[in-house]
Amino acid sequence: MKQNLNYIVALIAVVVAFCSCSNIQRVINTGDAELIFDRAMVYYNAEKWSKAATLFETCAPYYNNTMKEDTLAFYMARCRFKDGDYSTSSMMFDEFRRSFGRSAFIESAEAMYAISLYNMCPGPERDQSRTSQAIIAISEFMSHYPESEQLSLFSEMTDDLTWRLHEKSFINAYTYYKIERYNSAIIAFRNALKQYPDSHRREDLMYYTVMSAYKYAANSAEDKQLDRFMETLDAYYTFVMEFPESKYKKEVDEVSEVAKRFIDMNQVEE
Repeated sequence: MKQNLNYIVALIAVVVAFCSCSNIQRVINTGDAELIFDRAMVYYNAEKWSKAATLFETCAPYYNNTMKEDTLAFYMARCRFKDGDYSTSSMMFDEFRRSFGRSAFIESAEAMYAISLYNMCPGPERDQSRTSQAIIAISEFMSHYPESEQLSLFSEMTDDLTWRLHEKSFINAYTYYKIERYNSAIIAFRNALKQYPDSHRREDLMYYTVMSAYKYAANSAEDKQLDRFMETLDAYYTFVMEFPESKYKKEVDEVSEVAKRFIDMNQVEE
């Protein structure tokens, strides 16, 4: 009995979907641009984004070079945006803002362009090219519309994306440390500090700079060790001056003692 009921429900769903598609196709087949647009607006207002998009895209060519051209372009892009197709909506809104800079919809279009890019940004483990692009779009929106009611939202998005960039720079540098390429790690950690001096990972970056310098020195040829242990001490002093109460204090103190002993012994020999 239950199986029969499930079958009936599924069948009804298929029939309804078929009828809906048939209704859309019948409207399209009329070739009446106004009718197609009006029906698209019915679906749009009912938040049936995919159906509305199909009808808007069908009638859009009829309105090229008319007063409604920007309206159709905006509605088509917004349907894709609301449907979660951010790749398409970002391209459509980008085209819109380039083509209709004086449209009444331009502020909304630029906002949704930036949000589309934001929603496509990956986590910090992956390439952050899109993140940088999204930050630029968000910054442009905030600059163009300083009185926007969405400024707090865009500020939060900027903070989130900035965090991802900072985290990515740490992950990249730490990868060198993890695979024991200590000289490359030193360079990467220092570059991250230079590029993002306000990083939430600043303490970690400086700690691993010390540890990378120490391990690089410890694994170097004898004739290179003295200079490299001195560089380790330089990194250590820089770290403890900025983070005297660091959670890493014990580890870096131990490293500094090893470096000092090595330097003292080798300077005496010379």
